[in-house]
Amino acid sequence: MLHLIFQSPIETAILERMGVGDVAVFLENAVLRVLKNSSLSANLTQQLASNRLCVLSDDIAVRGIAADELTHGVEVIDYAGLVKLTVQHPLIQSWT
Repeated sequence: MLHLIFQSPIETAILERMGVGDVAVFLENAVLRVLKNSSLSANLTQQLASNRLCVLSDDIAVRGIAADELTHGVEVIDYAGLVKLTVQHPLIQSWT
């Protein structure tokens, strides 16, 4: 399943609902919650053991965030990468 997370602040319940192998893409203001110094950083690091976590490159660029400011292991993808994920995962859950 592909999880599109727009919600900020992000509730840990969203992360807990992800199945093993699911992918999450953080979009819009949700990208602010995947910073190294965010309160969710430890949860995200733990989540990376069973899930792929991504942010959209344009969303971090607009907010002046560099890739090295993100929690280690979170991938930066572009729109083509997002489209590829939507094709690979026909079941999509949006969290707003």
